[in-house]
Amino acid sequence: MLSNLKTKVTFVIFFSLIGFGIKAQSAKLKAANAEFDRMSYPQAVRNYEAFLRSGDNKKDQQKEALIKLAFCYRKLQDTKNAERVYKDLFKDHEEGLDSEQFLFYAQALANNGKYRESQKMYSRYGEQQKEDLRGRKFTVAYMDNSTFYKDSALYNVDFVYPLNSKYSDFSPMYYENGLVFVSARNEGSGIKRVFNQNETPFLDLFLFSDTMSLRKEIRQSVEAAQASLGSSGKSIKPNKVQGNDNFEDIEEPEIDEFSKSINSKYHEGPVTFFKDYKKIVFTRNNYNKGKARKSDKGINMLKLYTATKKGNKWTDIKELPFNSDEYSTGHPALSPDNRKMYFVSDMPGGFGGTDIYVVDYRDGSWGSPVNLGREVNTEGSEMFPFVDEAGNFYFASDGHAGLGGLDMFYVEFRNGLPFGEVENLGAPINSTKDDFGLITDSERSQGYFSSNRRKGYSDDNIYSFTKGCNSLNIIVMDEHTNQPLADTELRLVKNGVNKKRYITNSQGQASLCLESGSDFEFWAFKDGYEVGTITYGTMSTSHSKRQQLKLYLEPSRRPMVRGRIVSEVDQRPIAGATVTLENERDGSLETVITGVDGRYAFQPDRDGKYSVTAVKDNYAKNTESIGKIKNSKKNISVEQNFGMIGEGDIFRLDNIYYDLDKSEIRADAKKELDNKVIPILKKYPDIQIEIRSHTDSRASEDYNLRLSAARAKSVVDYLIKKDISPSRLTAQGYGESELVNECDDSAKCSESEHQQNRRTEFKILAVKEYLGARK
Repeated sequence: MLSNLKTKVTFVIFFSLIGFGIKAQSAKLKAANAEFDRMSYPQAVRNYEAFLRSGDNKKDQQKEALIKLAFCYRKLQDTKNAERVYKDLFKDHEEGLDSEQFLFYAQALANNGKYRESQKMYSRYGEQQKEDLRGRKFTVAYMDNSTFYKDSALYNVDFVYPLNSKYSDFSPMYYENGLVFVSARNEGSGIKRVFNQNETPFLDLFLFSDTMSLRKEIRQSVEAAQASLGSSGKSIKPNKVQGNDNFEDIEEPEIDEFSKSINSKYHEGPVTFFKDYKKIVFTRNNYNKGKARKSDKGINMLKLYTATKKGNKWTDIKELPFNSDEYSTGHPALSPDNRKMYFVSDMPGGFGGTDIYVVDYRDGSWGSPVNLGREVNTEGSEMFPFVDEAGNFYFASDGHAGLGGLDMFYVEFRNGLPFGEVENLGAPINSTKDDFGLITDSERSQGYFSSNRRKGYSDDNIYSFTKGCNSLNIIVMDEHTNQPLADTELRLVKNGVNKKRYITNSQGQASLCLESGSDFEFWAFKDGYEVGTITYGTMSTSHSKRQQLKLYLEPSRRPMVRGRIVSEVDQRPIAGATVTLENERDGSLETVITGVDGRYAFQPDRDGKYSVTAVKDNYAKNTESIGKIKNSKKNISVEQNFGMIGEGDIFRLDNIYYDLDKSEIRADAKKELDNKVIPILKKYPDIQIEIRSHTDSRASEDYNLRLSAARAKSVVDYLIKKDISPSRLTAQGYGESELVNECDDSAKCSESEHQQNRRTEFKILAVKEYLGARK
C-alpha cells in the first residue's frame, strides 16, 4: 500500500495533530489515541472501532474518534473503510468540520472511482480554501474525465510475476542488464524487523539481473493467463490466488539481495545510478555506520546516501550534505549527463506535503537544492521523479488532477527545468489507486511502474507496460514528377525540438507511431530539395485505422546544411543543444533544438557565408564556419559534425609518459599536449581545467600522491610556458586513489594492467558561456 510508501520509504508526511484536541476521554478512546500518537495505525484502528461500537461516548468524543479513525484508514490506504468512516463523520458532524476533512473525503471517493461524489467534495473544499488550486482543478477534471482515457487503447499493462511477492514490491530502477527494486520480502536469514506504522516488514533493495528473460517470462505468463490489463481493465492473476486475498501459500520467486553493505535494519530505496553504474544514490532512514539519529520530535527521517562500487562490493557510504535530521530527503533521479539530480523532500519552504527539488552535481560536489516551482509542485505531494535517456521528466503526484491517489505525470524539460504543461499519463498506466515509480525509454514504448491497484498478490506490485501507437504513414514525393523520394529524412518536431528521425523507404514511405490528442509537425530533408513541412493532429483515441499523409518537395538549388552535435569527450550525441545557422552576410538566423540523436538540419534560402553555433547550459559554446553557400547545380548537402565540451568532462591524455620516479615532461609527452590540450584551451579561452595525474598502486600511498602531484604540476608549468594563463589551470595529483581496474596492492597484475592506471587527464572545471550567451 502507498501508506507504506509515504510512511516508510518515501516521506513521512506528518500531519499536525493539534486540531484533534485531547479532551476528557474514556479508557478505550485514551488507548486508541495513545496508539495514534505513536503512529501505530493498525492497532489504533482496532481500538477506535471498539470504542465507536461500544456506544459509550459523547458527541465530541465520537467526532474525535471518527476523524482519527478515518485518518488511520487513509494512512493504511484502506480507501473503502476510509470512505465509510468519512460518510459517518459527515452525517453526524459536518457542521464545523475543518476544510481538510472535505479534501480527505474527496480523495477517498476518487480512490473508489466515485468521481461525481468526489467532485462535490472538491468543490466544497475549494470554496473554503480558495488559494489551494486542488479544489478547482479536480472539480473541473471530474466534470468530464474522458481525457484520462484518450490513450487507453494504446497501452498493454502486465503484472510482473517474477518480481512480485506477497509483500510490497515497488520502484524498479534500471541497473546494468537488470532491475533493482524495493521490497519488504525477506531473502536473508533470521527474522525481519516489522515497521510499527502498518505492521509490515522493513524495506530492502533487491536485484533481478536479466530484463531480457524477464520480458520473456512476462510474455509467457500473459499467454498462459489469456488476459492482460489494458483498456479492458482485466487482471492477470495466477489461478491459485484468483479471487482469493489469502496469499500466505504463494511460492515467492527467488530474487538476489542487491547489497548486504547497503541494506540495513531500516528502510532502503528508491535508488538511482550514475551512468557507468559505479556509483549509487539511495534513500535510507537516518542510519549510517551503526548509528541511528532522530529529529527533535523523535522521528527517524529519511536521507540520501551515496556509495561507490569497488569490485563486486558497494563501499564508502556517505550521506549527502543537504540532508537534515529535521526533514526527509529521498527518491533520487539523475539526469542523463549526471549533472543534475532530482529528489523529493518535505523540507520547510515547499508548496505541499513533499516537493521535488533539483541540485547540481559538479566535480564530485553537490550544490544547493532548488525547488522546481509551481510548474511541477502543488499543495499536494509530488514524489518518485524519473528522467529518461532523452531528458523527459516523469513524476507521481496527488496534487495534479488525476484518477485518484497518486497518478503519474510527464512534463518536457529544457536545460533541466520544466517547459510546457504537465500531462497526466492517463489510464491504464494510472488508476483510481496509487500509481508511481515509472521508468521507461525515451519513446515511452515500454517500461515498468508500481501500483497498489491490487491486481497482483497484495500491497504494492510492479507492472510492465508496452505502448502501441496511432499509425501514420507519410509518403514523400517530388512536386513535379510525382515520384516517391526514397532516403528522405523525416523529422518529428514538437515545440521546436527534434523528437524522432525517420528515413523513407524505396516507396518514399515512413511509418510512425503517435500519441493521441496532440498536434505534430514534420520536416522533410532531402538533398536537392527544399525543406518540406506538414502538420498533423491525433485527436482520435482509436489506433485501428492507419492514416496516411503525402508531402511534396520542391527542387532546390542550394545545398542543405546538416550534422550532429556530440560530446567531445566520448562522442555521445547531445540532446537539448540549441543549434543556430547564421547567414553572416545579412545576419538572418534559423534555430533548432537537437533531440536524443543530436542531429540538426537546415535548408538555407539565400546565398551567403554561413556558420553553425551550438550552445547548451554548462557547455562551452562552439561555432563552426560552413563557408559560402550559393545557388548552384551542385547542391550536395554540407555535413558539419562537431563536438562540445562541458563542465565535468574528463579527457584522457595518451602518450603522457615519465621516466621512472621522475616528474619532468618528456619530449613525446610535449607533443601530446601541443596537439590535444593547447588547441582546446585556445579555441575556448574562457574554460578552466584541472590537470589530473594518477599512478599505479606500487610504492606507498604517500609517495604516489607526491609523485602524481609533481607530475601534474610539471604539465601545468609547461602549459604556462605556452602562454596559457595560470588562472585557468589547476594541478592535482591523485596517486593510486582512482584506479581504473582491480590492480590494488592485493592483486597480481601485468605491466600493461598497471600502465592503465599510470595516466594523465584534464578535466573541464568551468565554462562561462551558457545557453543564450551570444556575442
